Amino acid sequence: MKNQTATPNLSATIADAIRSDIVEGRLLVGDRLPSEAELADQHGVSRATVREALKRLAAQSLIRTERGAFGGAFVNHLSYDEARAQQATTSTLLLGMNAISFQVACEARYALERSCTALAAERRTAALLGKMREEIDRQSDPSLTDEAFCASDVAFHRALVDCAGNEVLSYHLAGSVEAMQPLMNMITFTARSRAEIVDLHRAIVAGLDRRDVASVERALATLEAYTITLGQSVLKARAGR
Repeated sequence: MKNQTATPNLSATIADAIRSDIVEGRLLVGDRLPSEAELADQHGVSRATVREALKRLAAQSLIRTERGAFGGAFVNHLSYDEARAQQATTSTLLLGMNAISFQVACEARYALERSCTALAAERRTAALLGKMREEIDRQSDPSLTDEAFCASDVAFHRALVDCAGNEVLSYHLAGSVEAMQPLMNMITFTARSRAEIVDLHRAIVAGLDRRDVASVERALATLEAYTITLGQSVLKARAGR
């Protein structure tokens, strides 16, 4: 007998099965999924349970729904921007729940960021270098709030990543730059020296402008060491209260 209400475990199981069909190529972009009634019969559940499964898939941008005589649920084209946003959200949750330590987050973030410096130096554009300089000017404003400085810091490093011109790198770096950095900023912004960070940001831009990969990597390594040391001192002080 079919369930009369949506069951979370069953809807998750159905969503996982459809997701596997998409990932493994049994369902391709643009393919129409079976109707709610067909999926309900296939899995022996209610249409409410199927509807919940489809909502899960739509929330992950894996499917889209269309109305009308030729409507239904279709496999969606997932863009790198959508995937990057999901990656950043997942990483933010991991950090927010203390599933990853501050030092581990820093090490991963800067290792990944340094991995794109060669391509960034080769492919950087005047527009992206201009964006990074704009953020440096913003960060140099003494009236800028701590929250705005954090946001500008993220925008600066996002532009550095974008200089590499590689969507796959941008996707993998989303979790480290866009999700990890805001948390690291919130831990350290009250103690850090804005002037020191701005100087390192200037060194990064100057290195990219000269296509000097080594100087960019040195500046990032210095920034990593500074952030880790500062973060450890802040966490130690909090633990001692």
